[in-house]
Amino acid sequence: MNPFSPLREVPQQFSNRHSIAGPFNNLIDFDDNFGSPQQPQKSPTPPPVPPKVKIPPISEIPAYIERKEEQQVKKDGPEKYTKPFTDFMTANPTVFHTVDAMARDLRKAGYKKLSERDSWELEVGGKYYVDRNGSSLIAFAVGEGYKAGNGAAIIAGHIDALTAKLKPIPKLRTKAGFMQLGVAPYAGALNSTWWDRDLGIGGRVLVKEGNKVVTKLVKLDWPIARIPTLAPHFGAAANGPFNKETQMVPIIGLDNSNVSSSEEGNWKPSILGGEGAFTATQPERLVRAICSELNINDYSTIVNWELELFDIQPATVGGIDKEFIFAGRIDDKLCSWAAIQALLKSTTPTAANLRPLASSSQLKIVALFDDEEVGSLLRQGARGNFLPSIIERIVDSFAEKSITSLISRTYANSFLVSSDVIHAVNPNFLGQYLENHSPRLNVGPAITFDSNAHMTTDSVSTAILTKTVEGSGAKLQAFQIRNDSRSGGTVGPMLSAATGIRAIDAGIPQLSMHSIRATTGSLDPGLGVLAFQGFLENFETVDSQFRSW
Repeated sequence: MNPFSPLREVPQQFSNRHSIAGPFNNLIDFDDNFGSPQQPQKSPTPPPVPPKVKIPPISEIPAYIERKEEQQVKKDGPEKYTKPFTDFMTANPTVFHTVDAMARDLRKAGYKKLSERDSWELEVGGKYYVDRNGSSLIAFAVGEGYKAGNGAAIIAGHIDALTAKLKPIPKLRTKAGFMQLGVAPYAGALNSTWWDRDLGIGGRVLVKEGNKVVTKLVKLDWPIARIPTLAPHFGAAANGPFNKETQMVPIIGLDNSNVSSSEEGNWKPSILGGEGAFTATQPERLVRAICSELNINDYSTIVNWELELFDIQPATVGGIDKEFIFAGRIDDKLCSWAAIQALLKSTTPTAANLRPLASSSQLKIVALFDDEEVGSLLRQGARGNFLPSIIERIVDSFAEKSITSLISRTYANSFLVSSDVIHAVNPNFLGQYLENHSPRLNVGPAITFDSNAHMTTDSVSTAILTKTVEGSGAKLQAFQIRNDSRSGGTVGPMLSAATGIRAIDAGIPQLSMHSIRATTGSLDPGLGVLAFQGFLENFETVDSQFRSW
């Protein structure tokens, strides 16, 4: 121990504090000679003897178990919603199929169907939905702490899409052996993207059963109709412009019975269903195909129908790493589907939250309208009284006095997200977009701005939505059209103006808007669900910070 004595050679040991791999039997070093034999030292006075203390027996300490990631509650990632969305798009080509499918999902989640014709008895914590005309739908959930006059978190969109509808009497004279179908464009359909596409026929059929007329949905999803192009060899005639009445008429079959006759353009009266029957005015082969699909034996029981053409190619994922979704009718079943899924997620009990509406004192509403693409002027459109009347009836169910002031309070306490798809940036036309206002796919919904009030967005509504979406996993983007371009419209301004509800326009980006086949990101349906769910669940808390507006 004497530092002046000659050094003794000792075997190399790794029990000092500089060893990175020393043994762990003693981790406290008292001096630089740690590991050397210590000489016992005698104390001049013995240490005091501590008093005896009765120590209770120590219960067995449970062994430490490392917390695994699976034990933590995980939020669903956006990729979970990709396949359900593509399946939904393939299975529901018309607005009637869309409303019916959403209603089934709502019923499975405990939502009760209401009729506008009946009286309502609503309950706090209740979940309900209403459809109008079979083509518009409003679903809502009542918070357990709800009182008349409280606000509502509302998401509104549209579920109609560009299409070609069958005319009232679509049967046409045979031309050069071709059977054709009389159709009329809905909104901007029958544009250049409709050439040479495989088209099916679907919609709703009104059938008399006993003393009632019921609705049956039909979907003939094989290639029935096609609008053939003219080969470029014919010169200028093949380049257009084209007449939608005479040159974009779909062919549906062949009839060469007059091939040896000089008579051309023959007209054959139908006898299906008997004289005066609706089916007698329709193409016979189409009537037979629909009756076969619906197992209808008596043609005369078909009272009427509303049918349309649709591209039968299934919705699918694409891209080198499957980053895209290619589908028809994305505008705007995309935002509508995401809104319904968000409502279901925020109101369906889980193991972690058995009463998801217990902490809410507001309404959660999703309103999806028909006829947006043609002005929303019909009763099932956003300009009608569908949403205001539903909100008034909810307030009336819980009011104890005149509801006039309560309705105004409800509107003032509410907030509307007008959700319609928005233009994703197109890499081949970057000059058509503003810098910093070019939404990308697979990032999140885009807030839409317009200086001429085609959109409802302002600074307050932007701040509110941004705050509610924080932490959802979706990033909000911004879109504004160039000054030398024309902006479209949404249901937002008309609903906000009619009710006074604060509102914002925010939609999921897509490419090829108004094409028969469009593109969105494979994560975008899920990102929409996450963003909308964040809004529905967080608005009540966030709104408390914005009492001045």
